[in-house]
Amino acid sequence: MPQRPTASGARTRQRILDAAEQLMRTAGVARATTKEIARAAGISEAALYRHFSGKEEMFVKVLEERLPGLGTLIGNLAQDPGERTTEECLAEIARTATLFYEASTPIAASLFAEPALLERHREGLRKLGAGPHRPLDALAGYLRSLRDAGRVRRDADPDAAAALLLGACYQRAQLTLFAREEEPPASLDDFATSLARTLLDGIR
Repeated sequence: MPQRPTASGARTRQRILDAAEQLMRTAGVARATTKEIARAAGISEAALYRHFSGKEEMFVKVLEERLPGLGTLIGNLAQDPGERTTEECLAEIARTATLFYEASTPIAASLFAEPALLERHREGLRKLGAGPHRPLDALAGYLRSLRDAGRVRRDADPDAAAALLLGACYQRAQLTLFAREEEPPASLDDFATSLARTLLDGIR
């Protein structure tokens, strides 16, 4: 039976994640080595491995615990949307997805310049059951449940609809990062609301 983490262990884990997030944001995940993360956290590299299996797990936990919770949001809305309409749920997903991509893209971008490192990272994520496909799969599942409940057309394609919504959010994040000093043509709230309404107009 696994032991519950001690208060000291929990604090050390948070220090490691603080260091990992800072280094991944400033140097990118490709340059943020476990040795550098351990040094920034004030612990030995061996101690780091008592909390995390490797850099890939730290990367996943930074995305899950320190960035806008896209996967958690989709799961929560699928279970209980509360008083929100379908359009409001999709707008909230679009808003959170855009912020998530804005935060995660600079962290992961450096991987694509090093094919060998990218393959190792991809394999590490696969072993953890993680990867960039997870939000897409979750959103498609949510839209599939709406279709099954009769809230969208029976011939609607949940996978295509999910790709359209998240693809638009990813593009906005890319444009925002590229033109950081320029004001986007629409506020994030307006963008998310319009995107959700346009998507629903096609499948409702």
